[in-house]
Formats: sequence, C-alpha cells, structure tokens
Amino acid sequence: QIDLVESGGGLVQAGGSLRLSCATSGFIFSMYDMSWYRQDPGKERDLVAAIDATGGKTNYADSVKGRFTISRDNAKNTVFLQMDSLKPDDTAEYYCKAYKVEIVSNRRRVYEYWGQGTQVTVSS
Repeated sequence: QIDLVESGGGLVQAGGSLRLSCATSGFIFSMYDMSWYRQDPGKERDLVAAIDATGGKTNYADSVKGRFTISRDNAKNTVFLQMDSLKPDDTAEYYCKAYKVEIVSNRRRVYEYWGQGTQVTVSS
C-alpha cells in the first residue's frame, strides 16, 4: 500500500514559520522526484517547490523563493518544506507528490502519488 502523509500544517501569524513533513511508504522513495503543491478552494493546484530523487536539484515558485526550502531524507522516506516569513497569501492546503517516469521497451510509464494534504493558515 502506497501512503504519503503530510503533517506540520496549522495556524500561524504573518512572519512566522512552519515546517511541513511528508512521510511516505510503499514505494522506493529514493527513486522518486518529490514536490509540494498548494491549492485554494476553487482554484487549481499550484507547484510550490520540487526536489529531484538525489536531493541535488531543487526549484521553487517565484512567490516562495527565498522564503521556502524543500529538502528530503532518503533514509527516512520523508520530504520536508520549511516555510519562513509566511504571508497570508500562503494560506492553502498543501500536498506532497511523488513522481517518476520510466522508459521500458520504448514505452513511457508515469508513476504519480499524492498525499491527502495539510492545511496552512496564515493570519495577518
């Protein structure tokens, strides 16, 4: 059974910090790129930050650059999102995603798994 369980969300004042965790099981974590997305009700789910399988490459949405840091611990099958200098606009449900593409016999197969989300609310 594949599980991705986010935690660490909550209510924080503007300027504060939160650290989200996504604990995973049921797949080979070290072979997957990981990312964090967020979604407001009625809006699309947007990419916040991503990290490759080795942890050597990261990328961020422009809106969070310099404030958020994505990291991973392959020994613990967990990905993190450190969120500093939080703003009310960061309020959303945050989701983690595991992603891998395999090419087998010239066929492209995509593996994609999502967590259930954790709510982050930033008050002004």
